[in-house]
Amino acid sequence: MSNPVVSREEWLVARRRLLEQEKEAFRVLDAVRARRRELPAVTVDKDYRFQGPSGEVGLADLFEGRRQLIVYHFMFDPAWDEGCTSCSFLTDNIGHLAHLHGADTTLVLVSRAPYPKIEPFRERMGWEVPWYSSHGGDFNYDFHVTNDEAVAPVEYNYYDREALERRGLTPFMKGEAHGVSVFVRAEGDEAGDGAVLHTYSSYGRGLDLLLGTYNYLDLTPLGRQKYVNEFSHHDRYGAAEAAGCHH
Repeated sequence: MSNPVVSREEWLVARRRLLEQEKEAFRVLDAVRARRRELPAVTVDKDYRFQGPSGEVGLADLFEGRRQLIVYHFMFDPAWDEGCTSCSFLTDNIGHLAHLHGADTTLVLVSRAPYPKIEPFRERMGWEVPWYSSHGGDFNYDFHVTNDEAVAPVEYNYYDREALERRGLTPFMKGEAHGVSVFVRAEGDEAGDGAVLHTYSSYGRGLDLLLGTYNYLDLTPLGRQKYVNEFSHHDRYGAAEAAGCHH
C-alpha cells in the first residue's frame, strides 16, 4: 500500500481520531474479557488419558499442581509426519512459561498424533512447552477439534452439521481444527474440592489474540500480509527471509 504523505499537523489530527477508536475498542475488549471470566463452568467427569514424556497421565496431571490449565489443541493428525504450519506459527508466539506459572497457570499442547511422532517434531522446532498426545481417546472429539461423524456428531465453533452447511462452512465438518480450552481446579465449592472444571473454549479467529506476530504487524502500514496458514515452519524459511533481507 502507499501511505499519503502529509504535514505533521495533519498527521496529528488523523492520529488523535484513530486514538479515540482504539480507546473504544479497548473498552469493548475489557467488557468481553469480563464476560469471559464470568462464564459458568462444567465439571469434567470423563477420565481422559494422555501420553507424555513420563508415560500415561490424566487431565488433572496436566495442571502440574497449578490452579488453572490452558490447552492449545495443536493440529497433528496421526497420519501426518509433522505438525500443522498454522499451529506451529502460533506455538512460535508462546512466550516464556515462567510468567504463566507465576500466575498459577499451566499451558500445554495436546494433539491426536501418537507421542512418538510428537516428540521429535517438538525437538526439531526447539519448543519447551509441554506437549501431550490424546491418541486413541475421546478428548479431541469431545472438545470439537477433530470432526468425524463415525466417532461423534459434527460440531465446529458451537454450530452443528446443519448450521455449518447453512453457513457454507463445510470444510470444518471433517478432520482436524485448532482451538484453545481452559480448565480450572475447583476449591471447596459445590463441584467438589479438586474437581476439574471446563470454563472456556475458542476456535477459528478466536485464536488471533494468541498471535503476537500479528499484533506487531497490525501496528504497521503493510499489516499482516499473510493468512495464518500461509506461514511456514520456522526452519523452512530461506536464509535471506529469516534475516529480514529485502530485494
